[in-house]
Amino acid sequence: QVQLVESGGGLVQAGGSLRLSCAASGRTVSTYAVGWFRQSSGKEREFVARIRWSDGRTNHADSVKGRFTISRDNAKKIVYLQMNSLKPEDTAVYYCAAGGWGTTMSVYAYWGQGTQVTVSS
Repeated sequence: QVQLVESGGGLVQAGGSLRLSCAASGRTVSTYAVGWFRQSSGKEREFVARIRWSDGRTNHADSVKGRFTISRDNAKKIVYLQMNSLKPEDTAVYYCAAGGWGTTMSVYAYWGQGTQVTVSS
């Protein structure tokens, strides 16, 4: 069993930065990949970024490439999402998830409760 808790969301002006954290617990968490997804009002949840615990390999969606960076702290079992140059269209509830190495929701078995990010123009 894996538990995930997100934090770090909030209200920021366009062009600003936020860092989201996803604290993971569970004995087998290091065997998984962790992904960040987001869901804005009226839209489907979409993939943002992913990282593999074992070797740190990462992948970012085109919409955030160059602005967002996913990273991990193995000792603390925390995955971060550093978000720079934020845009109003980045406004969403951000979720972290643990599961296989994929970009679709179905690959991820465990989900956090989400954290709200609001970017004002």
